[in-house]
Amino acid sequence: MEIVSKLHVIDWIILSVTLIFIVAYGTYVTRKNTNVTDYIKGGSDSKWWTIGLSVMATQASAITFLSTPGQAFHSGMGFVQFYFGLPIAMIIICVVFIPIYHKLKVYTAYEFLEGRFDLKTRSLAAILFLIQRGLAAGITIFAPAIILSAVLGWDLLTLNIIIGFLVIIYTVSGGTKAVNVTQKQQMIIIFIGMLIAFFMIMSQLPANITFTKALEIAGASNKMEVLDFSFDLSNRYTVWTGILGGTFLMLSYFGTDQSQVQRYLSGKSVRESQLGLIFNGLLKVPMQFFILLIGVMVFVFYQFNPSPLNFNPGANEAVLSSKYVQEYKQLEAEHISIENTKKAIFADGFQVSEKEQIKALNKRDLAIKAKSKVIIDTIDEENTLEKIESNDKDYVFIHFILHNLPRGLIGLLLAVILSAAMSSTASELNALASTTAIDLYKRNVRGDKSEEHYVKASKWFTLLWGLIAISVACVANLFDNLIQLVNIIGSIFYGNVLGIFLLAFFIKFVKGNAVFMAAVITQIIIIFVFYLDWLPYLWLNLLGCALVMAIAIVLEFFTKKTEGFLLGLQDDD
Repeated sequence: MEIVSKLHVIDWIILSVTLIFIVAYGTYVTRKNTNVTDYIKGGSDSKWWTIGLSVMATQASAITFLSTPGQAFHSGMGFVQFYFGLPIAMIIICVVFIPIYHKLKVYTAYEFLEGRFDLKTRSLAAILFLIQRGLAAGITIFAPAIILSAVLGWDLLTLNIIIGFLVIIYTVSGGTKAVNVTQKQQMIIIFIGMLIAFFMIMSQLPANITFTKALEIAGASNKMEVLDFSFDLSNRYTVWTGILGGTFLMLSYFGTDQSQVQRYLSGKSVRESQLGLIFNGLLKVPMQFFILLIGVMVFVFYQFNPSPLNFNPGANEAVLSSKYVQEYKQLEAEHISIENTKKAIFADGFQVSEKEQIKALNKRDLAIKAKSKVIIDTIDEENTLEKIESNDKDYVFIHFILHNLPRGLIGLLLAVILSAAMSSTASELNALASTTAIDLYKRNVRGDKSEEHYVKASKWFTLLWGLIAISVACVANLFDNLIQLVNIIGSIFYGNVLGIFLLAFFIKFVKGNAVFMAAVITQIIIIFVFYLDWLPYLWLNLLGCALVMAIAIVLEFFTKKTEGFLLGLQDDD
């Protein structure tokens, strides 16, 4: 492919050296972890900045840096509302969750549930986590692999295996500490890369287009509408979905998901863990805002430079070899004509009075892109050999990187994407292995064995989950938008698990049997609601949490009533 030539020797050197350094450093620093505390809890000696960066790196996967700019390019800054509940969730977790976890000296979040309820409730919560996080681990490998495969022409299967095994090497070797120490390096690379990308975009705009002018141009196309206070349930991203649904999603993710809990369980003290989460809460929303802003600036860049009708090169190639090629080329010509008209308006000095004209041009362009997607989807239906994705949000930023950035910087930003993939996948595999070893294997299969035995078991489970994640990545297909897919999978399960924990913390009279039955019923209902598309996915977190708590309370109430009735009959006898 033509794009492969964009990768020069310097790009390959920067990319290779960065990835090899991360793997070698993580393996070397943590090579002597021999007991469960070191391997699963990282020695319980992490400082707050290590915890904060590790928590951020776990959430900020490659999907964040591929999909989020594309989301902003197409839909504007509104997606940042998704994160509005995060600071609220961080405060609640710091006040409620962290002190309890540290006091009980748990290795996993689900250990607490056995002491409060019973073994089957602990096991159910652990299994729900393993299902959703196991799927998510595959997606965090698959996301960068399929996109890099499409734009660079690299073999998808090989990419999945390379990314997966790079992570497996140091995660198996060093456990939680290896994940923590490598994530600091990865986040530094990510921050540097994204800052350079932003300034490079601004430097490539016309000389008379200042940052303020660029924001005005973006605003003319409704890309700067950050806040939406409407109560429209069909709108996925509003202030209310972010604060209500987002808070419950973030509470469940950071408070009950072992991939995050394990990050702050490694803290030296309660205070270090709390400071780490507060650091994440303060920095995460601005970071996401900045990544979305990069996507908006890419949009502004393409107001002055030609852009493809569809950013997915695989889709374009499929059209060019199909019977619809002439129809597609006609749409491309109309798209180019609209681009040239907008470019002339902006080049002459954009005025507020021309905003309606810009809106009309954008509306025409969106209609043309919709027609092009119909063509691609038609080809996809006729092609039974492979999936052809018409949605190009995940390809926008990587297309810009490969076509417009200088040598060396391309290699650095590819290293950013792969580092992010590795950091999230490492956390997920580490958490999946810990949960399997401690919550299921130790409690349900083997019982009490030596510490060395459980370290070895955790390593084998890490390898097993790594292979499962690679397998999921190899058979996965793209969804509407990758960052949404991960959040959708989480939302199906997270509310239920959060409700179980809130019952454990605050509703003391509810017992294990009622909670277990309520959790099973709730999970069936949530899957049913999602399948019928009755609610935006963020609301599933609130619904799942409320349902499991309500059903458990009702079941416990009727159980006590029934027991009282039976005791009364016995007394009468």
